[in-house]
Amino acid sequence: METGDLRKVLMSACLLGKNVRYDGGALSVDDQIVERWRSEGRIVSVCPEVEAGMSIPRQPAEIFKGSGESVLNGEVDVIEKGGAKVTNDFLAGAAIALNLCRKFDISVAILAEFSPSCGSSAIYDGSFSGKKVPGMGVTAALLREHGVQVFSQYEIAAANNVLIEEIV
Repeated sequence: METGDLRKVLMSACLLGKNVRYDGGALSVDDQIVERWRSEGRIVSVCPEVEAGMSIPRQPAEIFKGSGESVLNGEVDVIEKGGAKVTNDFLAGAAIALNLCRKFDISVAILAEFSPSCGSSAIYDGSFSGKKVPGMGVTAALLREHGVQVFSQYEIAAANNVLIEEIV
């Protein structure tokens, strides 16, 4: 590996300060571990929705009556506020994220919690009412299905511990 023992980490672009969220904003994370990773060139940035060709800004989207796993299984859809189905965009973005993990031999991802793509333990319920439910977004579910350990921006220290254990 060209970076020695320094494993790369997949990270949601919005957490890195990029204005890629549906509302054109970011969810910048101020964290010493992330800053160290950035200085070491270890971060591979991704916004699955933008990578799949969705616009900035775009309509908010939620998984309707399900989670990322049920989207992957073809049981439910990702719906924009207003009713348009954007399931295929979310599936395409998830596949792009998985391909990045394969290309860079990534086993750890830090993804934005509550996102219909990136949520790792909770997402919005599909009613556009702000209610959160346990579940994963489409990208988080696909990555986990393929052995990538997915953490939220609230679990950076835990993700770093996993990377340290991989080296030992």
